[in-house]
Amino acid sequence: MDSPTVLRRRLGSELRRLRERTGRQAKTVADELGFSATKVSRIESGQTTLKESDVRAMLELYGVSDAVELRQFISLTRRSTQRGWWHDYADTLPDWFQTYVGLEADAARIRGYEVELVPGLLQTADYARAMFRVSPVGLSVPEVERRVGLRIQRQEVFHRPIAPDVEVVLNESAFRRPVGGPEVMLSQVEHLIELAHKPRITIRILPFSLGSHPAMSSAFHILSFADVPGDIVYVEALTSSLYLEKAEDIAHHELVFEQLTDAAMSPDESRAWMQELAIKGHGHGD
Repeated sequence: MDSPTVLRRRLGSELRRLRERTGRQAKTVADELGFSATKVSRIESGQTTLKESDVRAMLELYGVSDAVELRQFISLTRRSTQRGWWHDYADTLPDWFQTYVGLEADAARIRGYEVELVPGLLQTADYARAMFRVSPVGLSVPEVERRVGLRIQRQEVFHRPIAPDVEVVLNESAFRRPVGGPEVMLSQVEHLIELAHKPRITIRILPFSLGSHPAMSSAFHILSFADVPGDIVYVEALTSSLYLEKAEDIAHHELVFEQLTDAAMSPDESRAWMQELAIKGHGHGD
């Protein structure tokens, strides 16, 4: 089942297509319907929950009168307002990250580069627990466990009928910092080795020996969807995040990711590297 977040994006994309077909600018639509220009933009980018009355008004303005097409739009609108499973974690999930979890839950392909940590989809519970214990906001034990539960729940995407293709480039520094201590890191490395043998998961290591590379300043993730046009680049900061959807932004990050995969170890070399690290009995520096 598509997540509400992705359904909003699909609906917004269709409404944008209809607007462009009529030759209207977004500001014109806003003026005609009594909306703000910001509201039209947020609707078309899937960044807000849509009211059925607003969708009906837009469809009427765009000349959509076919009964079947109208029913499809209204059905899509109603489905997009349903709560996703992650809303049960609203007490621990920042608003700016809820969007990402919703997109991740229905992505067909996830590509990412991480500088200093293992990405959430690939973390063990103990690794995640160690990360949350050093949160600057001082989380209580129950709060830590809630966040660990959310992180593990996100990994259910691997059990979907059609799991996403996940391709990750990990900087060597993600292995050299002993998050949670040697035992936790050893378990995490072994988990990555196990995941790397799965057919839809690709892990590459970017070694220190490479020197400089084109993504030294930022981690990022690129999400693609089976039936929604346009990818999304997700960039996270300490207290907020960016969702980039402009074609030039997507193209730039895809180019950088391609350069990273070319520079990194191959999947086979990366597995061998991680296996050697595990054999040494720890997941940190020599």
